[in-house]
Amino acid sequence: MEQKSTTEPSYQEKIWHVVSMIPKGSVATYGQVAELASLPRMARAVGRTLSQLPKDTQLPWHRVINAKGMCSFPAESEAYMRQRDRLEEEGISFINGKIKLTSYQWRP
Repeated sequence: MEQKSTTEPSYQEKIWHVVSMIPKGSVATYGQVAELASLPRMARAVGRTLSQLPKDTQLPWHRVINAKGMCSFPAESEAYMRQRDRLEEEGISFINGKIKLTSYQWRP
């Protein structure tokens, strides 16, 4: 039996590709990234995939937030502060810990 070679990217590769396209100064939600990666209802897989990135990654992981417009890390944690600082450096403002999705959400 002949084995077919698959060139279909892994779900992680699909997620990385979508995240790499989020422009500076914009954010996307975990669910939005999953949808754009053709992985409907896999928002948790997006979070898990991003949590496994190496510390020195060039992927703009910080542009992915939750559906409430918030960073998913515990407030005041080192990871939360790192993500918030990076977003603010790109001109994204927070109001009471939230990002206004109507203003900053990426619309590809």
